[in-house]
Amino acid sequence: MDEKTRVQKDIIMFEENVKQINKITITDNQKKTLELASQYYQDTKYYTGKKDYFTAFGCINYAHGLLDAILKTEHQGGESYKS
Repeated sequence: MDEKTRVQKDIIMFEENVKQINKITITDNQKKTLELASQYYQDTKYYTGKKDYFTAFGCINYAHGLLDAILKTEHQGGESYKS
């Protein structure tokens, strides 16, 4: 899989995870974390548009990590999610 395809796949996965988070009640701190993750997502789209896939990949991975922090604290009962 080339870099562009990989970044695009991760963008779609991020969008799906945000939809999942929007279905649950999150704390104010988690909302701040979600906002930060969304900023990294926007950075990903910016760098993808510049064809800087290396930087875009770094941004989307950081965004995923922030979402994981929210989802893991909400799913401590063992429920799975896409990561």
